[in-house]
Amino acid sequence: MNPVPNPPSGAPPGALPQAPVFERVFEGAMVSDLHIEPLTPEAFAPFGTVMAALEDGVPFSTSDAQLELSQGIPRFYVMRIPGRGMEVRQITRHVHVTQALASVGGYDWVMAVAPPYDVDDPEAEPALEDIRAFRIPGNVAVMLRRGTWHAGPLFESQDASFFNLELADTNITDHHTCKLTRRYGTVLRLVD
Repeated sequence: MNPVPNPPSGAPPGALPQAPVFERVFEGAMVSDLHIEPLTPEAFAPFGTVMAALEDGVPFSTSDAQLELSQGIPRFYVMRIPGRGMEVRQITRHVHVTQALASVGGYDWVMAVAPPYDVDDPEAEPALEDIRAFRIPGNVAVMLRRGTWHAGPLFESQDASFFNLELADTNITDHHTCKLTRRYGTVLRLVD
């Protein structure tokens, strides 16, 4: 893959993301910058649904998250995770379930995602150039489509809590990981 320059920081909204720029070696892998995009329902649509607050009593519609939780016992919990910084070394997907995430304290956070191609192929891996990063505002939740590759929640603070809806055994029986350092020799550094 040939490196392509990233757009300047003043690029117009909706500009297509560019391939990462390779800069330095980190633990044997090249580090490349991936620009964090603002979250919009349209930009996030290939990966899932953005869920903003609605008035009570609003009828169900196609803009609501379409959850797939029928293959096990749904698990809704608050997960406390340590700050992992803004570098992505691996990306994961769950092929049997959707997953919904939101910040407990209303803090912004970041997630890297890639489309859910070849969901039924257990050997499939995301293309490096398909990975995008979004800043998730603290006042919304996101639902990841079945098979969407993801890394995060990512944030700079020491630790934070997140609401998480998946299946009770998702991280045991439905956890497929692509190590970017091994597959592509790359670490993605998420930058504004």
